[in-house]
Amino acid sequence: MPLYDCMLMVKPMVTKEAIAELVARVAGRAYQRNGVVTELKSFGKVHLGYGIRKLDGRHFQGQLIQMTMMVPPSFTKELHYLNKEDRLLRWLVVKHRDAVYGLEFINEDDGRYEMDSFGRNTASTQDDDDVDEYDDDDDDDDEYQAEEE
Repeated sequence: MPLYDCMLMVKPMVTKEAIAELVARVAGRAYQRNGVVTELKSFGKVHLGYGIRKLDGRHFQGQLIQMTMMVPPSFTKELHYLNKEDRLLRWLVVKHRDAVYGLEFINEDDGRYEMDSFGRNTASTQDDDDVDEYDDDDDDDDEYQAEEE
């Protein structure tokens, strides 16, 4: 199953209990579809760059919540009930591109041997003379000097 981020921008006056209930509803739907919520972050109140107009007025602040979850691709179509949620200002679902999940994640070596392809003594083999390997001393530097009139 792919990894998705669900970003929820909640109205600033909504209580923490109501936010927890909203997050629990989204997570419950994910669990019903055999999904897993892997991470939940709250960024607190954030100031918006522009006002979002709703029926109860224009909002310049919101509470931002990020839910990271592994769900089937068809799950994103089921979240359209959030459009009718009056506590939300905006919501967005984004799919992680190069996420590793499932058996590939379990067998991954976390890049432990990534640096083994480099030689261990490469820094000590160079002499203290600061030799520039690209300087051939061809004296072709005059071709690049500006001509004076």
